[in-house]
Amino acid sequence: PEVGKPAPLFTGTDSNGKTWSLADLKGKVVVLETTNHDCPYVRKHYSSNNMQEQQREAAAKGVVWLTLASNAAGEQGAVTPAQANELTRSRGAAPAAVLIDPQSKIARAYGATVTPHMYIVDAKGTLVYKGGIDSIPSSSAADVPKAKQYVRVALDEVLAGKPVSEASTRAYGCTIKYPRTST
Repeated sequence: PEVGKPAPLFTGTDSNGKTWSLADLKGKVVVLETTNHDCPYVRKHYSSNNMQEQQREAAAKGVVWLTLASNAAGEQGAVTPAQANELTRSRGAAPAAVLIDPQSKIARAYGATVTPHMYIVDAKGTLVYKGGIDSIPSSSAADVPKAKQYVRVALDEVLAGKPVSEASTRAYGCTIKYPRTST
């Protein structure tokens, strides 16, 4: 999907069995975060509390933060709903929901390639940001304070009614393990 165009609509089920639909969230700003708890790049942002802080800041501003568990069953990073809930609890994470996407339908619709790959959809349903969470593509938590926090900056701009100054950045992380398709 292109930044500045309508975000791909999706419907997904979260780790508690609730259905979430982007169409139902119209009027709200939505953040999508792809995740893989075994990925060192994802661990960087959770071990430093960067991801959790941004989730809480976003929620406090009325933003709906959805974490996508989009790795295929049996692959690294795949989780059951119970595992997703335990990871959320143990890491002190605060997304509105963890969507379980084992067929990678949502991730594919957005062209997600790595974890974490980040997207912001504005209240009108337009994709306004896609890319990395920050500017330093490393797995070291020590780099978090030195990095430009792309998602935090973009969210502040969106919520202030401004265009996103860096609407597309380089995503970095571990490759999403998509399900194999039969040919």
